[in-house]
Amino acid sequence: MAARRVVRSGVFDLHYSAVNLGTQARLGLIVPKRLARAASLRNAIKRQGREAFRLAAHEIPPCDFVLRLKAPVKNVSARDGTLKKAWRAEMESLFRRLPVGQQ
Repeated sequence: MAARRVVRSGVFDLHYSAVNLGTQARLGLIVPKRLARAASLRNAIKRQGREAFRLAAHEIPPCDFVLRLKAPVKNVSARDGTLKKAWRAEMESLFRRLPVGQQ
């Protein structure tokens, strides 16, 4: 991603590009197997990321985004509802912290 910028949190990084020729924001997700071993856990993290992006899509600029898991997630079940809420809240806060006029 050319000219990328990053918004960081404790568990996730949100990379965004100022260049997008389209009119809609796009999302990519990176959840490495070395940080979340179970496939169900990786899928749960991705689902939360897609939903956070969907809810924030009308407020964010039309950029390319990559949400990346950066901290290991161990000894956690994919069915843990409180942890899913914490992930979603952290992802939503990343989207809210984006510069508004960034194009």
